[in-house]
Amino acid sequence: MPTFIGPPSVGLTPIGPGVPAAVQAVLASMQDAIRALQTPAAPQPVFAVAQAGLPSAASYPWCVALVSDLDILAHSDGAHWRREDTGAVIV
Repeated sequence: MPTFIGPPSVGLTPIGPGVPAAVQAVLASMQDAIRALQTPAAPQPVFAVAQAGLPSAASYPWCVALVSDLDILAHSDGAHWRREDTGAVIV
């Protein structure tokens, strides 16, 4: 019987009984890491970057970054990085 790695909502596929134990251990650790990201039990570090290094907002919609040189959190609305305190466009 195949073993499922991760909840079905993650989209991970089952592994068969013939998978070596070492591979099963790696897959189990990946499952644990995914589960921790899905349901964090504590605050998590946020991506920190200088304003000039912010990636394309379109590539990271609804993500948060710490803009280190402005000392402000920003979020991507899919088109721009916006300051969390005022909503003003940063990039």
